[in-house]
Amino acid sequence: MAGYNTNLAAEFFVLSTLHRLGVDANLTLGNKKSVDIAAVRGTGDAITIDVKGLAKATGFPIDNVKPGRPGHFLVFVCYMGKMADPTVPPRCWIVPSLELDPLIYNAPGGRRLVGAGTLRDQGARYLDAWNLIT
Repeated sequence: MAGYNTNLAAEFFVLSTLHRLGVDANLTLGNKKSVDIAAVRGTGDAITIDVKGLAKATGFPIDNVKPGRPGHFLVFVCYMGKMADPTVPPRCWIVPSLELDPLIYNAPGGRRLVGAGTLRDQGARYLDAWNLIT
C-alpha cells in the first residue's frame, strides 16, 4: 500500500462511533478546516468536533486549533502503528476544547502538538470518553 489517508479514516471512525451512540452528526467538507464534524445532541444543543488522526504514536499537529471554544471538542485518533490492520481498533481521546491548553507542546520550529505520549500518560480521563460528547 502506497500510503494512508489517516485523517479521513479517523473522521469516518469518529462519525461512525457517534452514530452508534445515537448522536446526529455530519461530516463537514472543505480543506484547511478546523471543524470536521457538526453534531446535534438535542434541541438547541449543537457541538463541533475537530478530528486529529495519526497512523503511528507520535504527535498530533494542532496548528489550526484555537483552544478554549465552548461546545467544541477534539478527538485524537491514533492507530498505534496498526493502520493497515482493520482488526485493531484505534485509541481515541476525546478532549473538550476548554481543557486542551495543558496538553499542548510547542515544538522547536514553531509547531504546536499534542503528543500521543502525553495523552497516554496524562489523558486517562479522556481515553474513550465519548460520554463527554453525548
